Amino acid sequence: MDVTIRDLVIEYSSGGYPVRPIDGFDLDVKGGELVLLLGASGCGKTTLLSVLAAILTPTSGSVMVGDTEVVGLHGAPLTSYRRNTVGVVFQAFNLVPSLNAVENVMVPLRAAGMGRAAARSRAESLLARVDLTERMHHRPGDMSGGQQQRVAIARALAHDPPVILADEPTAHLDYIQVEGILKLVRGLADEGRIVIVATHDDRLIPLADRVVNLTPRADTEAHEPERLDLAEGDVLFRQGEQGDLVYVVEDGAIEIMRQRDDGTIEKVATIGPGQYFGELAPMFGLRRSASALAGEQSVVTSMGLREFRARFGVPDPKVLAGSGD
Repeated sequence: MDVTIRDLVIEYSSGGYPVRPIDGFDLDVKGGELVLLLGASGCGKTTLLSVLAAILTPTSGSVMVGDTEVVGLHGAPLTSYRRNTVGVVFQAFNLVPSLNAVENVMVPLRAAGMGRAAARSRAESLLARVDLTERMHHRPGDMSGGQQQRVAIARALAHDPPVILADEPTAHLDYIQVEGILKLVRGLADEGRIVIVATHDDRLIPLADRVVNLTPRADTEAHEPERLDLAEGDVLFRQGEQGDLVYVVEDGAIEIMRQRDDGTIEKVATIGPGQYFGELAPMFGLRRSASALAGEQSVVTSMGLREFRARFGVPDPKVLAGSGD
């Protein structure tokens, strides 16, 4: 079974503003591959998993899992897809506190109509597989984070799905617990499954067949300063676009405008001579959070990060992060 994603767009409202973390995204994954969706918080990793799990409907695009078009599924086909095709390992485990490990794994089996005895036998077999034989009758509150994650993985395997989706599977684990989970996740793919993991944990990189970075790297290529003469209303960049340049106003005024999800436009700031703007997108690999246009006839200078830092003495964010201040 393969996964094929084409021209995927995901847009939603956040605080009254439209956010589009995924825009025109393509991905191909084949059986037996472990793929990491790597990136900072807010880049769309969990959102993308939710679409693959048929929990969230994208704005547009196609998601084929095997012969099934996931976008638009509803009714019995949707239930069947969620039950038999994808297993989801949630970041917060999502175990039922009042149930022990066996009973938690039995939940999806019983919900699918499996008899109690058969469901218990299947749950015990899965827990043994994730090395929890001695913890089968413990409740989540009596288990470590790593043990709870193993229960969550066993539950995701209840119906032996060909696709496993894991959201930050190492987020709540210490370095001792992480090793076992990493081996377990790799083993799931080695058995022929597709395993797609959303994470910001680069310890998983050596185990992956492929890494998809959803946070664009900061552009460190040289971009020699360039003078731009703008007429009133000329647009430098638009909200939601990727950006690799920083701008300095030499003359005139640049309006920073942000669109709300009801279509209205609000002015965020006016940038005057000697001031710079647009540095966060290229510095941190973010999309533009607003649009920039000339409020009057203006002159600006565009430049890359290297030239920007040299002109204004702004350090690399990695230096700031490691300064301890």
